[in-house]
Amino acid sequence: MTKKEDKNLNCPRLRFPGFTAPWEQRKLSDLAEKFTGGGTPLTSNKSFWEGEIPWIQSSDLIDGELVTVTPKKFISATALNGSATRLIQKNSIAIVTRVGVGKLAFMPYPYATSQDFLSLSNLHVEPEFAIFALYKKLQSELNNVQGTSIKGITKKELLDKRIMLPCSKEQKAIGAFLSNLNVYITLHQRESEELKRLKKSLLQKMFPKEGALVPELRFPGFADPWEQRKLGDVSFSFDYGLNVPAKPFDGKNKYIRITDIDDESRNFTQRDLTTPDANLKESEKYLLQNGDIVFARTGASVGKTYIYRQSDGNLYYAGFLIRARIKPQFYPEFIFQSTLTEKYKKFIYVVSQRSGQPGVNAQEYSNYELLVPQYSEQVQIGSLFRKIDTLITLHQRKLETLKKLKKGLLQQMFI
Repeated sequence: MTKKEDKNLNCPRLRFPGFTAPWEQRKLSDLAEKFTGGGTPLTSNKSFWEGEIPWIQSSDLIDGELVTVTPKKFISATALNGSATRLIQKNSIAIVTRVGVGKLAFMPYPYATSQDFLSLSNLHVEPEFAIFALYKKLQSELNNVQGTSIKGITKKELLDKRIMLPCSKEQKAIGAFLSNLNVYITLHQRESEELKRLKKSLLQKMFPKEGALVPELRFPGFADPWEQRKLGDVSFSFDYGLNVPAKPFDGKNKYIRITDIDDESRNFTQRDLTTPDANLKESEKYLLQNGDIVFARTGASVGKTYIYRQSDGNLYYAGFLIRARIKPQFYPEFIFQSTLTEKYKKFIYVVSQRSGQPGVNAQEYSNYELLVPQYSEQVQIGSLFRKIDTLITLHQRKLETLKKLKKGLLQQMFI
């Protein structure tokens, strides 16, 4: 693949070797022979919804996943005759024109759609190229779509849009390359989702259910019942954070606030680093130590937790967070994972329901009751979940890198 300083507006910035001919402009209406809308069969007629024909709606499409659609509903042949929806042949491109406008997918099997779609069939272009070219085109124009109550685009407006096309051979090369990249992205996405499902299942099985003193699943060699403790029993103290504003990052000292804790992974995001605007020599008590756990004490994210690890660097915690410093006879990773269980979530929901803004104070956190096994079992459990978290993070980082690569390639490989 070569990158050229080519001022020809009819050539992309990045091309495969051997291709030099300028691209040609075409209307979307030139890309296919058939353009088919959709409809929704009467939902009260059960016989319409007991068939085997995939019926897709906008919510079935995931933005950016151009070749992956999992239909949630299926209709019968009778529904085709009794509604505005139509059977669309395989190898068509389904484009959302109303709710979720701009999403699209290549459909390798026959299907029907809701009225939110326009489908292009009997394509005159290479499908793998077309799906990426259309996605890039629609994404770049998405902000210009006008509507009243909902944003949308008419059939005429869509088919009048113009895109640039290379020769068929170059279309195949681009389409195959980007399709392989998409497969790689999908594999990492699926692996990440599988690991998240695994962790959710293990959290349910490796911590005792309500009323039980032992979990459903244990490591070999452990049989003793777990003992009830309060968070205050396993921690030296619960301390409120540094109540100062943030300033630009000084290159060393970092500041963690509620918004800096990722909602899903519970990692310190480190995307927009800041430094506390304070005399740091006088603020050393707010520096986190390895194994410290912080708790969000107010707002919509109340209950959110984060465990500090030395790899996160010099880190001060802010005022809307409460720090628990774990005693040495308890394993911090185990205590942290305990805060990701359904029992903990239920505790937060009940305790935080106050008048005004939800909140949980230090005393209330210290009263939270959890079940704790002997130290060696804590280490086994905490270490297992830490390994799973690390794998999830690795897949997520790879996924973000691949998505950025794809976005950059779409900008440079198309006009």
